[in-house]
Amino acid sequence: MRAGLFWKGQLPAVLLNVCGAAALSLFLLACGVAAGTVALIAGVWGAVLALWLGCRFVLQKRRLDALLALAEGLDERYLLPEVLPPPVTAEEEVCRRLMRMAEKSMLETIGSARRERTEYKEYIEQWVHEVKTPITAMKLLCENHRAPLTRELLAELERVTRCTEQALYYARSEHTEQDYLIRETSLAAVVHAAVAGSKYLLRQHQVAVTVEEMPGTVCTDGKWVQFILGQLIANAVKYRGPQPALRFAAARADGAVTLTVEDNGRGIPAADLPRVFEKGFTGENGRAVPGSTGLGLYLCKRLCDKLGIGIRVQSRQGQGASVSLVFAGNDYVAGVRG
Repeated sequence: MRAGLFWKGQLPAVLLNVCGAAALSLFLLACGVAAGTVALIAGVWGAVLALWLGCRFVLQKRRLDALLALAEGLDERYLLPEVLPPPVTAEEEVCRRLMRMAEKSMLETIGSARRERTEYKEYIEQWVHEVKTPITAMKLLCENHRAPLTRELLAELERVTRCTEQALYYARSEHTEQDYLIRETSLAAVVHAAVAGSKYLLRQHQVAVTVEEMPGTVCTDGKWVQFILGQLIANAVKYRGPQPALRFAAARADGAVTLTVEDNGRGIPAADLPRVFEKGFTGENGRAVPGSTGLGLYLCKRLCDKLGIGIRVQSRQGQGASVSLVFAGNDYVAGVRG
């Protein structure tokens, strides 16, 4: 609480007391009371008034500071009326009622927004599952009738599949705990599955893929990691160089396994590197390449955070980019093996 606002609020009371003291002094002087006695009475009046205002300021400041500290400690501050102490004055009672009305309106709005969000999420998931059926059917038709045209169609179908999966994983990314399964997963199997899932895209753009030897297993959800790798592959192809190449390498150090996905494409400008994980950020490369959404690396970062996977990007413009996924060691599994 600011002292200036407090004294501004007490100004009417101070003026009233000054007028009262002046009127009393004039009355006493008119009645023949000595001037010294009148001055003493006025001084005592002023001292009592100052003491009362000072005590009120200290007590009110302490009370209001405690209320502010209470509000700052709440995660959902619209619930403040539920934890406030009992009102002391009529003004506080009115404020409490107004806050309860605002709280009720806020809870109704939040409840409605949550219901709409849940319904939209369920619709997206249902739509993705339904659209996967005709996509799979088209893939089978193309694979059973091989021709130059069908190879082009298969590449585009992979792109459609990747877009639908991106929508599905985006909808689920807020509550990944409902859909992931952490277990020992072969890193090599996940990498090969991700490459196979983009084989027509890689073949269409003649990307040379190198998969180096992978060190054993990691504790993670293979399906989610495969999706993350699919996004990295799509980015590498989208921002490819004249002779595109993609390399997967992994190394174990200090109990953790680091999987590196490296390309020789355009690279990322130094000014854009700090923002590559921001939602919707496309940067200089995104403005040069049609169809960039700024969701790929954002989703990768969000899912990695949920799964406890470290992710970092290194790049130099014109010399390609390198994305590293760091899988922490599982102490419990290591203890059982030991």
